[in-house]
Amino acid sequence: MDDKTQALLTRIALALERLGPATPVEPDFSDARLFRHDPAGDRFLAAPDYTLPLDLLVGVDGQKARFLENLDRFARGLPSNHALLWGVRGAGKSSLAKAAFMAVAASNTGLKMIEVDRDEVGALPPLFDILRDRSERFVVLCDDLSFEDGAAAAKALKSALEGGVAGPPENVLFVATSNRRHLMPRDHAEGQGMIAAAENAEEEVSVSDRFGLWIGFPPMDQAAYLEAVQAYAARFGLTTPGLDSRALRWAQLRGSRSGRVAWQFIRDLAGDLGVQLPT
Repeated sequence: MDDKTQALLTRIALALERLGPATPVEPDFSDARLFRHDPAGDRFLAAPDYTLPLDLLVGVDGQKARFLENLDRFARGLPSNHALLWGVRGAGKSSLAKAAFMAVAASNTGLKMIEVDRDEVGALPPLFDILRDRSERFVVLCDDLSFEDGAAAAKALKSALEGGVAGPPENVLFVATSNRRHLMPRDHAEGQGMIAAAENAEEEVSVSDRFGLWIGFPPMDQAAYLEAVQAYAARFGLTTPGLDSRALRWAQLRGSRSGRVAWQFIRDLAGDLGVQLPT
């Protein structure tokens, strides 16, 4: 074979390599505990540790205990259930999921959390396949999940949780937060025929049944709201005359009482007093 033919064959081989599928890059989960999943190229972007201590979440002691027990079982390789945290906005659902994870991960170095965007539910089945044979154990968190796209997204999530013929990955725990128990947007039936709406609703409700653990977050009453304010104030050394009255006026201006509103009041109070708070 002459040099000219050899050079031509080399160029053809290189062109074919460029056209072929890229060799998948093995994900590295060693330098962080929290990650965000980017479906474009299945990249895992490391995120800083979540800093809110679990004991600062007050008024949800029952929810904390149930979620922690299930998460601890999963971390130890014991039977556990996918969890749906549902209820009113601002109740601390996402904060509880992340703070509880940090508490359990402190003594389980192989435990990782991957946050996925609610608009990327269709990417969950291939994501679960990537994680399936890893030595780590993964909590996959989807915040504010609802099926705005209807049955297609519901089917993708159901496929991920059931795992197809291979079954669900033993090392993946899926946790979702939602304002609605059955994950459906309130206007899910608009623009659909009666039969189509009924079929889509059935598909969407059937997905919520795949969560073995449902944890509800009801609206916060006045006593629980003030308990949260007082706990935050004591934790950060914030003192002011008429703390409760001031906190109640803040809630009235917001038109609601919740853990989030309590924290926002504390941030306003700390700013007024010139005290720094954790971000």
